[in-house]
Amino acid sequence: MSFPPRLPRPPRLIAARLDRLRQRIEDRLENPRIPDFNLPPALARFLALLPAQPPALALTLALNLALDRILPRDTLEPLTGRWLRMIVTDAGLTLDFHLSEKGFRPGRPPGHGLGGKPNLTLSARTRDYLALALREEDADTLFFSRRLRMEGETDLGLLVKNTLDAVDWDAFRERLERFLPPRESKMEGFSAG
Repeated sequence: MSFPPRLPRPPRLIAARLDRLRQRIEDRLENPRIPDFNLPPALARFLALLPAQPPALALTLALNLALDRILPRDTLEPLTGRWLRMIVTDAGLTLDFHLSEKGFRPGRPPGHGLGGKPNLTLSARTRDYLALALREEDADTLFFSRRLRMEGETDLGLLVKNTLDAVDWDAFRERLERFLPPRESKMEGFSAG
């Protein structure tokens, strides 16, 4: 059995470009970024038909898990009793919630009738909320590029923005990684032989 001849080594210029490309791919794999996307319109129409309570409940559950761990309750005190709305534009979702003495709760706070407007409304696409949560982009970048819109009481918007900016996400990631298996053990059990 004969083997094909070895390919010649590429010229230095091409080898250098291949090395840079390999490095960029490795960097991208180590630090993945969320691609620019919109949810498909058919999915958005379907989601808009669903009741808003389950997604609002999931949002407030996540916020309550972060409360006092990475979101300081005393800093968020001005939000207590205020009606907050989060609109996910490409999903057709409108999530109403508020901060009470017991934490974040879905829906309007007590005392807000059927009419009126929320104290603060945040609007963005799914991708932009994910980029904000994962710290790929900050609120200022999203706001000034008109991908994040805030309406209502500007002092509450600034409070939310400054709170997100002050979160020590590296410390949170370290805490989270304590509960995850080490990276090396993820590959155990997978072998070519």
